[in-house]
Formats: sequence, structure tokens, C-alpha cells
Amino acid sequence: MTIYEIKERTQKSAPYFFTKNALKFFGQTMQSFKIHKIDAEHYEITAPMKDKDGRNMGTTRRVFNAITNELETTRHD
Repeated sequence: MTIYEIKERTQKSAPYFFTKNALKFFGQTMQSFKIHKIDAEHYEITAPMKDKDGRNMGTTRRVFNAITNELETTRHD
């Protein structure tokens, strides 16, 4: 699973999450996202959030549910 597949599969449930404007606002790119497979149905995606000077301001963290094609804010263990 790639971040591009997740972007495609969440177009209906989260159409603005991966837009150029949203990524730019948080100082992110598609390549800045890392994916960690939790189980057969869930993938954690993370990316650092940067301010305009490049300083780390936190982390975007979501769980992609491959069954519902939705981004969730909680992690499944």
C-alpha cells in the first residue's frame, strides 16, 4: 500500500485531506508520509508538520481503514 493508493481510495471519504493547499498549509508533501501496516485492514500514516521556516510543529497521524476506505484518528491495536 502506498500513500498514493490511500489518497485515491479516500477521495470520497476525505476529499480535502491530500489536496495541494492542505499539504502546503501543513508544510507537507505526499513523499513526507510514512506508512506502517498495523494489520491486514489498517495502516497508520504519519507525516511531520512544518511551519514556514521548516520547524517541526507536530505530526499528522491517521489510520487508514482498507475496508471502509476512511481515515480514522484512532489507532487499532
